[in-house]
Amino acid sequence: MKLLSRIAGIAVLAVGSFASTVFAQTTANGPYYATPSWDQTLACPTPTSCPRFIVLSNMNSDAVLDRETGLVWERSPSDFTTDWFSSSSLCPELNTGGRRGWRLPTLQELLSLVNDSASLPSLPAGHPFTLLASPPIFWAATTWASDSTRAYAISFSFGKVIVGNKSTDRLAAWCVRGGQGVDPQ
Repeated sequence: MKLLSRIAGIAVLAVGSFASTVFAQTTANGPYYATPSWDQTLACPTPTSCPRFIVLSNMNSDAVLDRETGLVWERSPSDFTTDWFSSSSLCPELNTGGRRGWRLPTLQELLSLVNDSASLPSLPAGHPFTLLASPPIFWAATTWASDSTRAYAISFSFGKVIVGNKSTDRLAAWCVRGGQGVDPQ
């Protein structure tokens, strides 16, 4: 009898943990249990049943958790454009959703949001973001290896990688929390 109770308890735990990952909500109070894994793909059949993105209500719905990568993004990045140096300083000063600790994302992190098959903006199906910048081009923290006066950026008009001059080009910043934090290149 004791063994049967123990087996039933394990089965309930297994079903409960499976159900919480399958039936994700697009807006919810935490905990969110992000399991970042850059090799997973969370399909979004419709915007209302997308398990990839969770609008974080505990951050005033101003931030979005990407469950594929574990990164937390601004839901509506500013349309303010500036040089790369100012953008790099802007993110750490940001207080979005009552939280600090934001930074400029790396090239790879920005690219994780690009959907080449989407129309303008080239973001994944079911995304909850509002891109105000026009055109929606955002600086990456990643410096171009061939020339340290230049840095990468992503154009969400076409989902393309571009290279800008850090001092003279004026692009927007889309701040992020979590992840690697430092430009590894």
